[in-house]
Amino acid sequence: MPFLSNLTASFLGERSAFNSPHAQLKLQLLAPISSRPSIRIAPPFQKVAFGVSRIGIGRSSICGRKRSVCMTLINERLGRDRDVADPSSILAYELVQGKHVCSSLLKSIPEPPTAVLLHGILGSRKNWGTFVRRLAQEFPTWQFVLVDLRCHGDSASIRKRGPHTVASTASDVLKLIAQLRITPRVLIGHSFGGKVVLSMVEQAAKPLPRPVRVWVLDATPGKVRAGGDGEDHPGKLISFLKKLPKEVSSKRDIVNALIQEGFSKDVAQWVVTNLQPTATAGSSSSSNFSWVFDLEGISEMYQSYEETNLWKVVEDLPRGVHVNFLKAERSLHRWALEDLQRIHAAEETAADEGGGVEMHVLEDAGHWVHADNPDGLFRILSFSFKGVKV
Repeated sequence: MPFLSNLTASFLGERSAFNSPHAQLKLQLLAPISSRPSIRIAPPFQKVAFGVSRIGIGRSSICGRKRSVCMTLINERLGRDRDVADPSSILAYELVQGKHVCSSLLKSIPEPPTAVLLHGILGSRKNWGTFVRRLAQEFPTWQFVLVDLRCHGDSASIRKRGPHTVASTASDVLKLIAQLRITPRVLIGHSFGGKVVLSMVEQAAKPLPRPVRVWVLDATPGKVRAGGDGEDHPGKLISFLKKLPKEVSSKRDIVNALIQEGFSKDVAQWVVTNLQPTATAGSSSSSNFSWVFDLEGISEMYQSYEETNLWKVVEDLPRGVHVNFLKAERSLHRWALEDLQRIHAAEETAADEGGGVEMHVLEDAGHWVHADNPDGLFRILSFSFKGVKV
């Protein structure tokens, strides 16, 4: 199998796209200036016959200190191929690369190992920013794609057709990685994002060309249970946010209103990160703020999250897929005894069939695993990035 045959081709059955007369290889040329991941959009480079890939809403980090050219291969279809849209019309994303990705590519290796990370309801790709930059420093040959799911973050401005479901959200991500021509070896999803990565596997419905590790963080494949006393419930939070005006004058007022309604201070402060300054005519600044997300779409997505049942995926995995469930120690209401028993049963079945299912517990953490215990989460996830040949 050619090295460029990728996970996306297996997911979407588009392997023939590599030989399409409408396919053209475009190189994104970035001059590395720092070993710390940073954000830059590639400028035009007139002397390159291929042309330069502009990622639109997507962003790429800079990697490496040497004044060599860092190349990220992105096999884009031209605009006349209507099957795959321009990247900016699919989802907003950010690409964070380890500092050794450049040198690996210059040694004629077409693609570094890639991980895709998905946030939960009412979140955004920024939730993973600090954690992913730590991963990029520890595993400098890897690259990481952080995605804003439909109706969230910068993707909220990209109009999507309904229904807004777990399945349609997974389809968005598959289309994005198809557009980018990347081969994810690791898929990580938190909460709602956890069901999305399982739905991606379901839509693959066939053995994959190389092993893929899937991480489902503090989410079960089936029924979503209501929170206990004193716990924040996304459904109630969405309902309360719907009552608030679309434009507000103070983030602090929103935080206080959420706390008064019974939500925790941490959740209240996290929610207002979804407020952005509202630009006014003739002025570059404004004292008002508006929500970046599409709350109506998110409400529909959360309902789908509660109703979607993906146990059949876990209990009949395609060969080459290894699913890891991570339970937060303090996240009790989300995990019933029957869920744990069913996952352990799937562990035994998958091992017999050449697949893999594993259960992990993150100590000293509630549902917000990457905020409550980032060190513990880092240790558990790290083995997915070790020992991978590039």
